Amino acid sequence: MSFLDPIEDVEMIDDVKAIANTEKAVLVRIEGEKYWIPFSVLGVDSEVRLKGDEGTLHVARWFAKKEKIV
Repeated sequence: MSFLDPIEDVEMIDDVKAIANTEKAVLVRIEGEKYWIPFSVLGVDSEVRLKGDEGTLHVARWFAKKEKIV
């Protein structure tokens, strides 16, 4: 897995739960909606990476906007 450098533009989203993951991405639930998040767009400080994780998701801002997460 590779994660974004902490100096990149990162969106922090609270109250996120990881419900599944594959080799390349994690499936998260945010406010009742499900999103696949590639590991390549996760921030290094993200608390949510693998199935069962809960907390604050750090994801690239451009990706969050593209997928209409924020």
